[in-house]
Amino acid sequence: MRNITRVLLGLSLSLAICVMSAHAQFKNGSQPTELNLPRVSQHGETVQTIGISTVTIHYSRPLANGREIWGKIVPYGKVWRAGANENTTITFSDDATIEGKPLAAGTYGLHMIPDKDQWTIIFSKNATSWGSFSYDEKEDALRVTVKPSSGESFDTLTYTFDDVKPESALATLRWEKAAVPFRVGFDVKEVTLKSIRNQLRNVGGFTWAGYDEAANWCLDNNYNLEEALKWEDMSIQGEDRFENWETKSRILAAMGKKDESEKALATALGKANATQLYVYARGLQRAGDTKRAFEIYPQVSQKDPSHWLGHLAQARIASKNGDFSTASREMKQAIAGAPDVNKPFLEPMLAKLDAKTDINN
Repeated sequence: MRNITRVLLGLSLSLAICVMSAHAQFKNGSQPTELNLPRVSQHGETVQTIGISTVTIHYSRPLANGREIWGKIVPYGKVWRAGANENTTITFSDDATIEGKPLAAGTYGLHMIPDKDQWTIIFSKNATSWGSFSYDEKEDALRVTVKPSSGESFDTLTYTFDDVKPESALATLRWEKAAVPFRVGFDVKEVTLKSIRNQLRNVGGFTWAGYDEAANWCLDNNYNLEEALKWEDMSIQGEDRFENWETKSRILAAMGKKDESEKALATALGKANATQLYVYARGLQRAGDTKRAFEIYPQVSQKDPSHWLGHLAQARIASKNGDFSTASREMKQAIAGAPDVNKPFLEPMLAKLDAKTDINN
């Protein structure tokens, strides 16, 4: 009785599946119904991160095996499962856009209507069916139309993510020589800001560094600066440090509050140790603000006269002034006191000074 049931089920599925390009598991046309057995169209998963959001496509991968796929195995003008076996599904961790149209976060059944010149991509609220046999247009969450193109031949149906940009990527179905792309995008700034706010309710909100990182992200993206300033004040309340005062000074500057920015920077520099002062001055120098950098370099040795970075700062000052003898002496003291890992970077600088070449160029 069980074998008869299996054969009947197999014949039914075989008739439907031949239309939808799925291969049968058994020679009699049936699919396994109770056991976990290998399938001809094996499961695949493709994942892409965009910002901090993820897009995940689960699908079964039929083989072309020399058959004519488009217009034959997969008919034109009919809804197709965009894979084999169960629903192909696509999951968005956050609210997304598809070809510029909004689609809420969640998991969708992915179906397609192929044609020679234009494809319809369908995102169905039903993601738990077998193939497209029970597809109902009333359950559509979104439809978009895209243009297919001809590309590299893929014998196995494959989904790839191409043209990855900071806020979007092209999800592309590839089978035989057809490439069918649709662009997936996220509002990365808004998603990240929402995530930051949530993270600050957890462990990150109990440290000075968590609030400082949040404020720095906003500053780097010129986004949400009013809240960033509040976060930096929370960081300072947690632990009064050079880092958070320096970040606060840059936020205030970005907001056009020059006087307040300079006061915050003065506070930051007053709290800085020799290493922080040198790194800050060197960063200014690399950014092209040479004048300000050489106003701060003297403070390094003032903060800690015996620190090797204090000697390095003095070597830079003397080199800039053309006093290569003093610069060479200071560099030798810097090398003597520096950690072994830093010495290979300092020794070529000493050679330049001995050749009377400015190390700041």
